[in-house]
Parts: sequence; structure tokens; C-alpha cells
Amino acid sequence: MKKAYVFLAEGFEEIEALTPVDILRRGGVDVTTLSVTGQRAVTSSHQVTVLADALMEEADLESADLLVLPGGMPGSAHLNAHEALREALIRHAAAGKVIGAICAAPMVLGSLGLLRGRRATCSPGFEEWLEGAICTGELVTTDGPFITGKGPGAAMPFAYTLLSLFVPEEEVHTLQGKMQFLQLTGRE
Repeated sequence: MKKAYVFLAEGFEEIEALTPVDILRRGGVDVTTLSVTGQRAVTSSHQVTVLADALMEEADLESADLLVLPGGMPGSAHLNAHEALREALIRHAAAGKVIGAICAAPMVLGSLGLLRGRRATCSPGFEEWLEGAICTGELVTTDGPFITGKGPGAAMPFAYTLLSLFVPEEEVHTLQGKMQFLQLTGRE
């Protein structure tokens, strides 16, 4: 079974964190939410407190197939300031493993130089943080091992794109149908 970690910092965007957790778990991916705060209870940008599955320090990040950074402010800034997470992202990228970041969170990848010369998207206004990236403005952009999403409205397409890396497209399509996503997009 494929393994994913979703990182939670104070001020994260709920829909950008929990939509990938939901969709990846429905698709059969082993997903663990990790707090980077030292406490399992993490409060979102809209004052919703979520209990993370574990603390980042308790996880074997090397075993992950996917690392996910939800956006939101100041959550993304807190992720960017977390040195152990930054080091883990560098190791993960060097191993050619997938990293997903949405909304303001691609700033973390950009500040590490991981998006240099790559296509990426982010929340409008955060392009300056995507050092050397080719900013697309798309809802979801995939370039090599990096999948970036634009913002809250991209949460479902972003999550389905992440899932498509681990299960056949037909299974993604079936899940989209069960969740009425195809009806919303007019693609049933």
C-alpha cells in the first residue's frame, strides 16, 4: 500500500488539507496527518482544531511515497520555517518521490529552489516565492515529481491528481463518479 503524509501547521487551510486526506484514503492510500507544532491538536486558519494522527517527529518520512503541504496562512509560512520539514522535502525530492503543495504552500518548494525551471501554480500573489518556476496559473500543475494546486477551489482536482499517481485512471474516474465530482464538472 502506498503511503502519504500530510503536514499540518497552525493556520493551515482546512479544505486543502482534509480533501486530499479524504480522497487518498478513499482511493486506498495509507494517509497519516502529521503535526509540525509539537502538539497533535492543530488549529486551522479558520479556527477549526484538528487532531493530527501523529507528530512529525514520530514518523518515518523516508518510507513515504508522497508528502503533501496544504496551504493557508500563516500555515504555509510555518511550514516554510520548519527546518526539519525543509530537510525532509529536499531528501524526498532528491529520491525522485512525489511532493504535492497547494495554494500558498508551493512557496516552501520555491524557497528551497526545488521548482527552478519547472512549471508550477500557486495562490495569486505567491508567485514571487516560486523562485525560478514557470508559473502557470492553472488549477493543478504537474511537473516531474511536483504537483501544485492553485487554492481552495482546486482542492478536489489536486487530490484526484495525487491519487492518479497511485491507482489506475479508471479507479480515479469511478471515485469521482461516486463523489459526484463528474456531475459538478459536467464530465459524466
